Amino acid sequence: MLNVEKIKYTIWAADSERAANFYQSVFGATLVRQNPHITELDIAGGLIAIHGGGESKKTWTGITLQVADVVEGAAAVRAAGGQCPREPEPEDGKPPHLAMCVDTEGNEIMLTRDRGR
Repeated sequence: MLNVEKIKYTIWAADSERAANFYQSVFGATLVRQNPHITELDIAGGLIAIHGGGESKKTWTGITLQVADVVEGAAAVRAAGGQCPREPEPEDGKPPHLAMCVDTEGNEIMLTRDRGR
């Protein structure tokens, strides 16, 4: 059996510096490593690697980021240049638990909240 040292998720960006700034300003990501080809960011112990050379096409990533309030999260995404195509909506009389958003490079991400709160 192999010893897995870490797991990271790689996304593409036409402008990797702009993408890194987005994740740092919205989600408090910290820079782990950067070279001309890739930027690695730590978000809550998980790694996102941003690879240059993307086309900024809308692409589903599968990345889900849990935040305390998805309405505030969606507003922060928009303020940093991202998009949330529709407003998070309450469900069964409870605050919204899901927001579908897009970063500055076209990568689709999901914001969720802990439904136990």
